Amino acid sequence: MILDWLLPLLLTAMLVLLVLGAMRRISLWRAGQPCQVDVLAGLLSIPRRYLVDLHHIVERDKYMSNTHVATGGGFVLSLALILLVHLLGFESQILAGALLIATALMFIGALFVFRRRIQPPSRLSKGPWMRLPKSLLVFSATFFVITLPAAGVLPELFSTSGVGGWLLALVLLVGVGLGLGEMLLGMTWGGPMKHAFAGALHLAFHRRPERFGGGRSTGLKAVDLDSETLGVAKPTDFKWNQLLGFDACVQCGRCEAVCPAFAAGQPLNPKKLIQDMVVGLAGGTDAGYAGSPYPGREVGQARGGPTEVITEGLVDPDTLWSCTTCRACVEECPMMIEHVDAIVDMRRFLTLEKGSTPNKGAETLENLIATDNPNGFDPGSRMNWAADQNLKVMADVREVDVLFWVSDGAFDMRSQRILRAFVKLMKAANVDFAVLGDEERDSGDVARRLGDDATFQSLAKRNIAVLTQYKFKRIVTTDPHAFHCLKNEYRDFGGRYEVLHHTTFINDLVKEGKLSLEAYKGGTVTYHDPCYLGRYNGEYDSPRELLASLGIELAEMERSGFRSRCCGGGGGAPITDIPGERRIADMRMADAQETGAELVAVGCQQCTAMLEGVVEPRPEVKDIAEIVVEVLAAENNDSKVSGGAVVEPLAQEVH
Repeated sequence: MILDWLLPLLLTAMLVLLVLGAMRRISLWRAGQPCQVDVLAGLLSIPRRYLVDLHHIVERDKYMSNTHVATGGGFVLSLALILLVHLLGFESQILAGALLIATALMFIGALFVFRRRIQPPSRLSKGPWMRLPKSLLVFSATFFVITLPAAGVLPELFSTSGVGGWLLALVLLVGVGLGLGEMLLGMTWGGPMKHAFAGALHLAFHRRPERFGGGRSTGLKAVDLDSETLGVAKPTDFKWNQLLGFDACVQCGRCEAVCPAFAAGQPLNPKKLIQDMVVGLAGGTDAGYAGSPYPGREVGQARGGPTEVITEGLVDPDTLWSCTTCRACVEECPMMIEHVDAIVDMRRFLTLEKGSTPNKGAETLENLIATDNPNGFDPGSRMNWAADQNLKVMADVREVDVLFWVSDGAFDMRSQRILRAFVKLMKAANVDFAVLGDEERDSGDVARRLGDDATFQSLAKRNIAVLTQYKFKRIVTTDPHAFHCLKNEYRDFGGRYEVLHHTTFINDLVKEGKLSLEAYKGGTVTYHDPCYLGRYNGEYDSPRELLASLGIELAEMERSGFRSRCCGGGGGAPITDIPGERRIADMRMADAQETGAELVAVGCQQCTAMLEGVVEPRPEVKDIAEIVVEVLAAENNDSKVSGGAVVEPLAQEVH
């Protein structure tokens, strides 16, 4: 019968083409820069990373999680059994029966994929992805029918030598060819199934292996300032496993759905950006892209190649500067792609090599270099806010339990109220703390997000040199951005510290009974999760526990926790100020207003500034430290002496 010899031949040809396509694909990735990986350990880790880490994210969408288990699991099992039964010729009814079950499972999953594609959400890419359900159905159905005789079911199905038998065999072979063409050739030559091949290897050779096994890795990678090119100018400047990660994109649009810049109508869509990187990797145009464009930009205008400068035809620089680095896209990506790393890498080229940071970017970086703070204030005025606080300074005491990292809120009148509130709480709890005073410099967060790693590294090394002189058990700060830098990004330069956010620290003081608090008597409260505290560092519970200890039952926003919407203040976005259709802060305040809350509790100086910038009427905005100060019990709330320092009433401010 024609199937007896043509089917194995067809399978063999497809496998050879699959391997040739894989070699071509790998050569495209390997054109990137070197990145050391453990090949064997990576390959062995794929099953666990796929079944546990990846599906931990995928299962947030229960429909697609169950669908993917049936379709993807059915396909992998089917392919293995097809090779045994139809290529190698194992005559086993058990194997053939297992193949029937696997293809049936895949067929059921494909029906759900087909149903989802009837009226797909706007975030899903269309084009070739619309044919995928049909290919899945054809592949599973044809191999199910072909396997029936081998499983002892309908053994006479292909026995007739008449026209009917030949016609049935030819129809099935066409189905096999179409199914195999999409499922096998598509994995390595291009098409919707490309994500299966690239995605598996991306899990094996991920640039941030710390993310697997429940870990967290959010600090940006340091730039080698002795490199020939600083940052990423062209696709081949990316690490090879970053290029592999771009190729793994499944175009599901979950990143697009949570991106604050995209929602604001700024010219950024993280899904489109990753697809543009794929265009640059292989060379060509974005004419074949079938998803949502960058807001205000038409598809079909972008062109690039592996050795062509990305921002000179492939991606508009405004797209890169629109990003708030909030990591919402990274958190949602089921393929665990690192969008923010790629964006900052490309920003580094624009800033360090071309000097083209937009709007107030260049001025901010010049201020950081000249005055160690982004607004160019006199460095000697850093402690003016605390002139009446009699704070201990590290240069005088040399050793304390807590080093209070004041950050650049020291220069902002609104942020000074937060600092003074936190100082009052520490004194009320008899905390042994001190500040660096004029020895403290900017943490370097803004410089690093704007792509100026040279200035960041200079600030980091000088801050570390100062910190090395003193003894302390932990650093506490009210600034999540400084918190992140000190905790995660100073490590590359030898700065390893225990760093706490002030909400975590205050919560610990309350748990230890060091602060006596009364019940909060205000109205309804909602809490805004700062990106650099939540998604970057996983701290969601302490602020909520602290508010609950005040008797506050939060009215949670729809987008809260790991899905919190950015306030728009991160990544240097207020400095580069790329226009859109609306302000991100306005959208976030609208989220808060939907809860009916009268007060938005915040744990970040930048979030406070951004949300208070929304025109009234709106809920009041307060830092959690300010809320806690208001409910200090009488025994804590009186002016008191702590370590020789008199605590003055919070309302008194120094301007």
